[in-house]
Amino acid sequence: MWAVSTVTMLVLAGILPDFQLQSADGDSATRIAVTAALGAGAFGLLSAIFWPLLVRLLLLVPALVLGLLVFFLNGSLLIIALRLVPSGDSEAAPETAVIVAAVMSAVASATGAALAVRDDDAYRRRLYRLADRRRGALPPGPASPGTVFLQLDGVGHDVLLDAVGKDLMPTVARWLGDGDIDATGEAAARPTHRLTPWRTDWSSQTGASQLGILHGSNHDVPAFRWYEKAGREVMVCNRPTSAAELQRRAIDRTGDGGLLSADGASRGNLFSGGADEQALVLSIATRRRGRENRSRAGYFAYFSDPANAVRTALSFIAEVGREIGQSTRARVRKVRPRVSRGGLYPFVRAFATVVERDVVVAAVMGDMFAGRTAVYADLVAYDEVAHHSGPSSRDAEKVLERLDRALALIEKAAEHAPRPYRVVVLSDHGQSPGETFRSRYGLGLGDLVRAGCGLPVPRSAQRTHSGAEARAAVRAALRRPVEEGGEQHRPSRRRSEPIVLASGNLGLVSFPDVPHRMTREEIDARHPALLTTLANHPGIGFLLVRSEEHGGVVLGAYGAEIPLDRLDDDPGPLEAFGPGAADAVRRTHSFPNTADIMVNSMYDPADGEVLAFEEQIGSHGGLGGAQGRPFLLSPLAFTAPVDDGEDLAGAEHVHRVLRRWLHETNGPQVPLEAQPEERAA
Repeated sequence: MWAVSTVTMLVLAGILPDFQLQSADGDSATRIAVTAALGAGAFGLLSAIFWPLLVRLLLLVPALVLGLLVFFLNGSLLIIALRLVPSGDSEAAPETAVIVAAVMSAVASATGAALAVRDDDAYRRRLYRLADRRRGALPPGPASPGTVFLQLDGVGHDVLLDAVGKDLMPTVARWLGDGDIDATGEAAARPTHRLTPWRTDWSSQTGASQLGILHGSNHDVPAFRWYEKAGREVMVCNRPTSAAELQRRAIDRTGDGGLLSADGASRGNLFSGGADEQALVLSIATRRRGRENRSRAGYFAYFSDPANAVRTALSFIAEVGREIGQSTRARVRKVRPRVSRGGLYPFVRAFATVVERDVVVAAVMGDMFAGRTAVYADLVAYDEVAHHSGPSSRDAEKVLERLDRALALIEKAAEHAPRPYRVVVLSDHGQSPGETFRSRYGLGLGDLVRAGCGLPVPRSAQRTHSGAEARAAVRAALRRPVEEGGEQHRPSRRRSEPIVLASGNLGLVSFPDVPHRMTREEIDARHPALLTTLANHPGIGFLLVRSEEHGGVVLGAYGAEIPLDRLDDDPGPLEAFGPGAADAVRRTHSFPNTADIMVNSMYDPADGEVLAFEEQIGSHGGLGGAQGRPFLLSPLAFTAPVDDGEDLAGAEHVHRVLRRWLHETNGPQVPLEAQPEERAA
């Protein structure tokens, strides 16, 4: 590697005018070569000594800035290295040093088979050498298998099957026995895994699903974001303070630390699952740094290797360029549906698809080499891209290909771990396609709610057909004549305005000045046109409200009103949403913090489309279509998740299945320090 760096430095010195390895009077070729060798050696030595210290300091820097700082720090180390060369003739301008350091690190990484390739043979050999060194420093692992749970965020069951059919995910295809066919017409390899679909709760999003999977309870999580009247606070699942509170509530409710509470590791998740080893876990991100807070430890473990840092930084920049090119192409071709992909989004996408993936995969392999019993990791790349490009877009398919390579790399790493490993792959939800509510109707859900309450709305919303109908409904309900001047009714008494929140195609309407969950009768008395306006809107599938007479009712178009206890006999507007919808709605109705009005967008079973209340063309969070049908891909060595004819329904059910599998392998009960007879076996 030192020789490669020396040659690279010599080449760059001949190309770049501001980078020289000789004095102004000129030096012999031998002297220049010696200077280059000394400079490369000093650069490598400084990187080995100071880079880990610099990375620790960088843990205080936002992750999106980290990739850019890598280049400047590498350049600074190179300038110092050149000044340490005894000849004193080598020098480089600061901006040139950044370029030279980046190129040298990239070439060194490529030579070591680590540049942008996660599953090639040379990179595997590098990992195997690392595993062998670690194995020599640790006691032998137990003979019982460990389990790795890999969550492919947002990948639906049908999307996975489609990707396998298109040869986008050969690793998954091989696990399912869908690989090449031999001369006898049989599959070349027998299947090692089984694929099982499961059904999410009404709140089909990572917060509710992962909390239920890792902690066994997602009670009182009605959406991705919701308003809690008792604390007068908006809870958001991906906000650190909210995640910490949700995890605390789940532990209090179950009395159990979580799925990973014994010798477990949690990587890249919203919640810890009770794991002792945590990295990039949101629920601990607000704690003061210390031994109990390792949220950013994964960054240090990964970026302490400068080759990793430069490789990921270069991939980060390439991904930003890829996103800009893809969004520009979609805009030029006038692809529909389409949402804005400007601003910081290219950097957010690059972080999710490059930085988060690289760090999490490296952390998982480190856990396997350390012989940990249970590891749960979340890879969010597909979910982020599918939101803006569409669940079945070519952009999203490219991400699936890269995720499959990550699975193959983890599978190969397991061969060199100190104990056998079983790899379970699952998703927390799918995504349903469709244009946004605003793009179809010209106004958002919040505008429609305000119009239905007789509150002022933006002029652009006033001019839409939906806005005009809502204002007319308000005037009719109040028995007021049609106003030619376009004046709006304003409530006679000043009340606090409704809080309208969106979670994909699920909307929540809360009236913060009322301390309890309002009933349908109370809402009608205050805003007589609101429920009718919402229920009859073509973009809305159904509403859930509390009722003084029936306890809870589902409202739909044309006056449909179905009490919750009669939904099995007469699903009404829920019929289009398929089996399980009634149970999901009834369960959410029982939550203390369910909104005054729960709004689910329309769903078209013919094309699987929903209308997102957020600016997303691939959405999840409510009922309707592929978003509620994730998958569970499990080794055949485990018992079947459910019996034939039984549905795997709800995240809490998935938790019970995963916990059963850990017991089957004696997972959480077996310490890392195995008994002598186990080692002999």
